This record gives sequence, C-alpha cells and structure tokens, in this order.
Amino acid sequence: MLLSEVQTFLLTPGRLKRRRKEDMNESLSSQLRQGRRNSMGEPVQFAGESSSLQTEEQLQCSICLKVFTDPVTTPCGHNFCKSCLKQIWDTSQHYYCPYCKEKFTKRPELKINITLREVSDRFKKKTVSDKSQVLCDICTGVKRKALKSCLDCVLTFCPSHLDLHNKIIKNKKHKVINAVENVKKYICQEHKRPLEMFCRDDQKYACWFCTVTDHNDHNVIPLEEESGQRKSQLGKTQTELQQMIQERLKKIQEINHSVELSKRNTEKEKSDSIEVFTALIRSIERSLLEVMEEKQKAAEKQAEGLIKELEQEIDELKRRDTELEQLSHTDDHLHLLQIYPSLCIAPHTKNWTEIRIKTEPSVEALRTTLSQLQKTLNEKLSVTLNEKLKEKVSTELKRIQKYAVDVTLDPDTAYPRLILSDDGKQVTCGDTKQNLPDTPKRFTYHPIVLGNQGFSSGRFYYEVQVSGKTEWDLGVVRESVNRKGEIALKPQDGFWTVILRKGNEYTARDDPCVSLSLREKPQKVGVFVNYDEGLVSFYDIEVMSHIYSFTGQSFTEKLYPYFCPSNNDGGKNSAPLIISRV
Repeated sequence: MLLSEVQTFLLTPGRLKRRRKEDMNESLSSQLRQGRRNSMGEPVQFAGESSSLQTEEQLQCSICLKVFTDPVTTPCGHNFCKSCLKQIWDTSQHYYCPYCKEKFTKRPELKINITLREVSDRFKKKTVSDKSQVLCDICTGVKRKALKSCLDCVLTFCPSHLDLHNKIIKNKKHKVINAVENVKKYICQEHKRPLEMFCRDDQKYACWFCTVTDHNDHNVIPLEEESGQRKSQLGKTQTELQQMIQERLKKIQEINHSVELSKRNTEKEKSDSIEVFTALIRSIERSLLEVMEEKQKAAEKQAEGLIKELEQEIDELKRRDTELEQLSHTDDHLHLLQIYPSLCIAPHTKNWTEIRIKTEPSVEALRTTLSQLQKTLNEKLSVTLNEKLKEKVSTELKRIQKYAVDVTLDPDTAYPRLILSDDGKQVTCGDTKQNLPDTPKRFTYHPIVLGNQGFSSGRFYYEVQVSGKTEWDLGVVRESVNRKGEIALKPQDGFWTVILRKGNEYTARDDPCVSLSLREKPQKVGVFVNYDEGLVSFYDIEVMSHIYSFTGQSFTEKLYPYFCPSNNDGGKNSAPLIISRV
C-alpha cells in the first residue's frame, strides 16, 4: 500500500488522474466488501447521500431565502422566519400567508417551532463546519481532513499522506504550512516558488527570487517575522477592542443606573408633590371652614338682633292689647273718649316682610377669601417648588463638580488689550494694546482668551466669578474657530456661550438666541461639558439654580474654555473674570 502511494508522486499529471480514478473505484469496491467502511474504520458515504434528511432548500425561508431563524408556522402550515413574517404583517392592513396567500381574519398569534429551529441551527453549524474544513488532495473516495499543505508540491495532506510525503528525502526541504484551501495563493505566480518573504517598502509578498529581482535593496523580511509583528499588533487591537467593549458595557451600566436614579428621584418628587398638594388642600379646607363658621356666626348675630327687636315689638303690642281690653269694659266714658284717638293709631313697628337672614356670604367676602387662598397657594407652591428645584440643582452640582478641572488662561490666545494675572486665573480688558506677536492662536478682533487645556472626550467642569461686571461672555469653543475677524456667537460657528449685556440682559447664544429671565444676578457661574453626550450647561452657583443648557450638540474637535471680559467701558466694567477653585 505504501509503495503504491510513493509511486503516485512520481506519475505524470495524466497518469496520476487515471490512477486516482482507478484507486477510487477499487476503494469503493473494497469498502462495499468491508460493509461500507474505509481503511480507518469510518462509515463510507456514497455520492448523492446526505447525513441529514433535510436539505438547505427544505430549511429555507421563502421570504429572505436563508435557512430559518426562529421559524414560526402559519395556520396554513407554511414556515417563515419570525422577523421576516413580522416585518410583512407590521406594514400591511391584512394578514395573509406570503407563500400561498391565504388570508386570516385576525392576526395569528405565532410561536416559535422549537423542533424546526433545532434542526435549522444544527444544519447551520454543520454547513459552517463543512465549509471551514480543508480536505486532503491525495485521498481517494472519501477524503479525510487535511493537516498540512506543501508549497513545493502545491498539495494538501491528511496525517497519513503527510507522513508518506515526509519520508521522501527530497521533500524534507519542502516548505510545509498548516492546511489551507487554495495552496496556489501561497505560490509566486512568476517564479513558482513559495511566498516566504514580505517587502515592507512595497507591502507585497515575495519569494526568494523576487527579493533579488523586483525587491532588490528593499526592506524585505521573512513572512513569519512580519506575521508575528502583525499578530502582536492584532493582539493590541484586540486589547483595545476588548477595552472598548468594557467601556461600552460600563456606559450601559451608567445609563441604567441613571435611569434607575431618575426613576427614584421621580418617585420621590411625586411623593413630595402629593404631600405638598395634600397640605394645600387641607389649608383650603380649613380656610373654607373658617369662612363658613364666620358666615354662621354672622347669621346667628343677625338673627339675635332681629329676634330682640321682634320681642320688643311683641311686648309693645301686648301692652296695647291689654289697654284695649280694659277700656272695652270701662264705665268711664269721658276717659274712653279722651284716649280713643291715640289708641286708634297703630303702634310704630318695623315692616318684616322683606327681612331675611343672610345664609350666603357676600360676593365681596367670597372674592376676598378666594384672593387670600390664591395668594396662600401661590406662596406655598413657589416656596416648595423653589426648595425642590434648589435641592435638585444642588444634587446635580455636587455630581458634576466631581469633574472639575484646573483651568488656566492661555496667554498665546489672548487679545492684545487683555491683561492676565501671573497665575493665569484672572483676566481684565485694558485700554491700550500690548505689543504681542500675531500668532495663529491669538484673537485679534474681540477681547477673547481661551483656556490652556482642550478636551476631546469625557466631561469637564469649571467655575468663574463674574461679580461686579456689567458685561461678560462665558462658555466653550471648538479649536478651529475664527480668531482674526468678526465672529457670530452661535453653535454653527463653534461657540456655546451665555452672555451678559447692559448689566441685566442675559442671553444664551443658541440658534435662535434665547433671552434668559434670571431671578437674581449671578455672582459665580459654573460651566459643565459632557463631550460624548453633546451637552453644555451653565449654573448660578450662589443660588443653586440652572441657567441654560445646550443639548444634542455634535462635537468633532477639541473644546476649549472660553472667556470674554468685554471692554472696560470707562471703568464701569473693570472687574476681572476670575477662575475660581471648585
């Protein structure tokens, strides 16, 4: 057996082909006699047979024409990928089978066909395994998995045929590599020699003959050495990718944590709001009870006075009735005639027909009560909301102040009339220009200076004292902003700023600009940037309030802290901008 295989290497290509065919027929006949097993004792499989009853066509979705992924079965019995069928039904007003067009009165509730999914998954794994397997070029009949490829013979060998190859003395110097599918790709097409070298100058593979012809005097190294360095670089790249994966997993955790924290804060705010409004409702109820009690007391007092008057009139009428009763029985005719005129006149009494007890408060009283309630409600709401807002901003500031950076002013960017302190923490605008070099970094048209350090990722925060000033600009700018001419403070031109003009006019220079209504004049302003989320926020540090935020921005360059103390204005705006220690 070994001798015949050695002779195989010595045959011409035509003879080799015929010999292989003869060997295959002989092998097949032998395997039939051996109960369909090869020389290794493995079962033999004839052409046309399949190790599985399913073919790719049987396991294929008729929508995407690929092997099923999460297959589902329609009521009519046809199978589709779950996502494929869902996409069709989500965009259609009617539900039908894409294969036989049978319509369904309502959307069927589909569940994954577990058995079909398992069969499809096994088929996919087998297909991948079959495609990735390199087979021996020498084996006849059923080919075995290859172990090595010889670049000199341009053949691929299984372990047994590799041993046979290595036993031939002249083959010991052959270039052998791990098994590959297309050995010709590893052979120089010009010199028919193995591609063993790599030219770094031309970034090409080469054989030994190429190194003395096309690549003479070039930086040529062995292919294994270049591959080793590339593998090392791949290792670094893989480490970077793994680091990126970990960073993104960490970011997912941060986002989930932020959502959870927001949820807890929302629940707490809801609870606090319920308490506030419950207290307000109780206050309103008490006020209404007081109004009703006052109304009742007023009614009782009115009734008491009216009853007293009525009782007095009743006493007077009773007295007159008694007198009349006595006179009706008297024998003193002269006396009767004398007082008769006065008795005929009815006693003075009040007309009680229209008199009623007031059972409802007056309109004016109601207006007064409602006005008081409105005032109380507004005061309590304002105080509560301000406290909650202040508490929220305070918590937010404590969080972002952890990202505080040590900002110093860059004198190479400063406008010639700007005066910087020795420690780079203060800036004012003078009246005369200094003799400074006009470098590309320097602003020459507006009184602007930038911070020394730029940021191209992450978060950073700094605070600036602005007390005593009537005009100022603060914020961040991108590195490539115009520094030599007229500028427009807007995000499109690389400026994210808040400004003060005329002592009390605050504006966020967004597009369009936003006029800011601040309850108090800021004395110290905090600036926070989240580069990755496209966020720039401004805060009034003294009163713990939020001033403005630029959101949804897209940063592609370095961002620098931006300061503009504005002109001196005859001493009215001479106070410096001071970078504070957080």
